[in-house]
Amino acid sequence: MVNQEISRLFDAIADALEFKGENRFRVNAYRRGARVIEQLGEDVTVLVAERRLTREPGIGKGLAKDVEQYLSEGKMDSYREAMEGIPPTLMELRSIAGMGPKRLALLHRELGITDLASLQAALADGRVAALPGMGERSAENLRRGLEQAVQNRRRMPIAEALALSRRVLDLLGRKVDVKRAVFAGSLRRCRDTCGDLDLLVPAKAGKPVVDAFTHLPGVERVLAAGDTKASVLFEGMRQVDLRVVPPDSFGAALCYFTGSKEHNVRLRELARKKGLKVNEYGVFRGRTRLAGKTEEEVYAALDLPWIPAEMREDRGEIEAAREGRLPVPLRLKDIRGDLHLHTDWSDGKASVLEMVRAARARGYRYVAVTDHSAAAVYAHGLDYARWKEQAKVIEAAREEIPDIRILHGMEVDITADGGIDLPVEAHQRLDWIVASVHSGFRNNVTERVLRAMENPYVDAIGHPTGRLIGRRSGYEGYDLEAVIEKAAETGTALELNASPHRLDLPPEVARRAAERGVRIVLGTDAHRPESLDDMELGVKAARRAWLTKEQVVNTRPVSRIRKKARRK
Repeated sequence: MVNQEISRLFDAIADALEFKGENRFRVNAYRRGARVIEQLGEDVTVLVAERRLTREPGIGKGLAKDVEQYLSEGKMDSYREAMEGIPPTLMELRSIAGMGPKRLALLHRELGITDLASLQAALADGRVAALPGMGERSAENLRRGLEQAVQNRRRMPIAEALALSRRVLDLLGRKVDVKRAVFAGSLRRCRDTCGDLDLLVPAKAGKPVVDAFTHLPGVERVLAAGDTKASVLFEGMRQVDLRVVPPDSFGAALCYFTGSKEHNVRLRELARKKGLKVNEYGVFRGRTRLAGKTEEEVYAALDLPWIPAEMREDRGEIEAAREGRLPVPLRLKDIRGDLHLHTDWSDGKASVLEMVRAARARGYRYVAVTDHSAAAVYAHGLDYARWKEQAKVIEAAREEIPDIRILHGMEVDITADGGIDLPVEAHQRLDWIVASVHSGFRNNVTERVLRAMENPYVDAIGHPTGRLIGRRSGYEGYDLEAVIEKAAETGTALELNASPHRLDLPPEVARRAAERGVRIVLGTDAHRPESLDDMELGVKAARRAWLTKEQVVNTRPVSRIRKKARRK
């Protein structure tokens, strides 16, 4: 995740420099550096330690120095210098769709825009539309982007929350023992977006942990600090709250700070009916503590089985737990293979052998190589001739790594008329076909997806709603109910894409689809070996959707998957 953090900072520097109208070669250097760091096939810390970073095309001595400073000090002087003279609230507007640095500079220079409020006012009274080069259409697009940004202003996409949480644990772990530390709240429940992050650390002495936490690299401001609590703002104005709790109360605190407000209210109601009190310190009868060390004993004190963190939303989980109807939660070890990944034959960053070996290292029994089809020109998609060449490479990989089944698949584009971008000659020769919409998001997407599912060779629909968390809500005018109905009718699986940028199907939709008999397939959409680890997040999203092992395609042996595909 440190690669993504540095890439984000380089992008921010490039935007700030472009906003100021500085040398375009310097702007492009940071822009290119951001892409190189983002797409590295290994952790940038390894490249720095082995003095190999400047061997990467596009990373000169200046950018390498920035990276080294960030890794050692948690800050980047170039970032601070680039941001000088620019209101922080102005740079926050970069997250609005369609708001590039040049447009931001125009709005700031001509209209004095400095924040969301001033942009809202200028859009409302028509000043933005009246600017040269803007017009009503551009203003309307900005207005839509602004509405989305306002919704997300206090919440960060889960991909960003995960990156920040892992960074905090890594930095804090270098100073104090945080082996049992857990981020609770929305992040632990695997919500799409998170507000302030809640970090719980079990320890007998809180002050050393608080001191270490408030002095972490990257902390921009300490909002509060006491003996057992602290709140800080990290770069990007993201708030992280720390609570140090006694080990004997850790389970109770984890329950209290993980469950939604509604779930916790229900637990307190159950406790009152039993003459008990439950809070972040434990379960009490009078002054006597009955439970608190583990979550399991907290729930047991209320005559409930342990409820998976992802389900704690007061959506029927307490009633199901009391009646013995709570599903057995899906586990990462239940997943036998990954059925959606890319290699350097299209837009992946590793070879077939590298991706297959990474899948085998994770204990998988099978894997599907699903590079893009020819219509995905931007992703260097495969035409039929290149696909046949890849088939030879797949066959060689099967001989070299015989202890994992390698399926030769493809992620094919769903075309404008609902066909699939795949020559008829390849239909029967592919082991697994994922059909996805990658363009024309406003053009009859429902009808196109429905028609694609009627194709007997389409095994699954990839990232079915097209959403990108925090950036795009999904296809316009999309009839999800019709898609679910057609999937059930045709036996086509719907993907729960495990990428933290997507988590698509959204868990609530996945639950609805599974209840109607639709098969759900978990796929990481991995473009590099380390992204195969996103399957863990996909499993959490599946638990949030109440999915059972039986409802997920890739918990089954590959023979059953192929048999089902042939039947379709």
